[in-house]
Amino acid sequence: MHTFKPYEWMQAGTLTGGDDKVKTLLGIVASPRKYGNCELFLKELYLNLPQDAWSLRLIRLSELNIQPCLGCYQCLFGEMKCVQRDDLQLFLDALVSADAVAVAVPTYFLGANASLKRLLDRGLSFYAHLNTLWGKPAVGAAIAGVPGLEGYTKLIVDSFLKLTLTDHRGSEVVYGALPGEIFLDGVAKAAAARLAEALCGGGSEEAGSAPRCPVCGGDTFRFLPETSPRPDGAVAVRCMLCSSAGTLKAADGRIQISTRPSEHPLFLTREDAERHLEWLRGMKEAFFVRHKELKAVVQAYTAIGEWIRPENRTR
Repeated sequence: MHTFKPYEWMQAGTLTGGDDKVKTLLGIVASPRKYGNCELFLKELYLNLPQDAWSLRLIRLSELNIQPCLGCYQCLFGEMKCVQRDDLQLFLDALVSADAVAVAVPTYFLGANASLKRLLDRGLSFYAHLNTLWGKPAVGAAIAGVPGLEGYTKLIVDSFLKLTLTDHRGSEVVYGALPGEIFLDGVAKAAAARLAEALCGGGSEEAGSAPRCPVCGGDTFRFLPETSPRPDGAVAVRCMLCSSAGTLKAADGRIQISTRPSEHPLFLTREDAERHLEWLRGMKEAFFVRHKELKAVVQAYTAIGEWIRPENRTR
């Protein structure tokens, strides 16, 4: 029997410390619907954790003022803080202080709710906290109203967990459109239990088995064009999570996938993340070096087309 504890919602301007003896799970609700399936799933996941050892803090992304990234790269230098004055720092403080992370996002038109992608677009700010985030246990869930119509939502969940530089220990897809509908059978509760176990002890295995990228564990692939068929019947593929390229073929009644790391991995190792940070910093320097050359290219297009903008608003 689970013992319920009061849940604490994150609010702008507040971030209280917790008992050192109790670990904190940060539940990221990427849905605007209060008491919707994303919120309920995260609470069910929490109830599968040892209640005397964990507390739950919740943050609803739609309640935060997260502005689009300006692409200025200022957060990569100096104090490594974003120049925008919005609620990103509140989220970062919550993310850094948590002992583990769980995110749940609904499917909107075959993709993740935009609140999660807008936050991920500000991901350069995660590099300032690489030392704290690396190795932090994290799991996620993609929730869709119609079975089979989750689209690329799970890929966004997996990308979010990887690109926040945390330790991605598992993700699940669950189905249900109406609030609470996901729990009318035992499937979603079993998924929540698996993810809770993954947070405490290691990777999660979804029900059943499916071919995965040997490099990162991703399960979404793009088929690549080739000029001629391969003798063994394999086809070229690229993992959409880590961008590793390789082949897919059927052998002995099973699908076999072979991939190799790309030349520019983002998150396979901590060293990869550090190298990508230095590459990003180098790109700003490269822009200054090639400024005149690039400006000439851009100027050829500046007077083309007519912009449609709201009245009394300029950019």
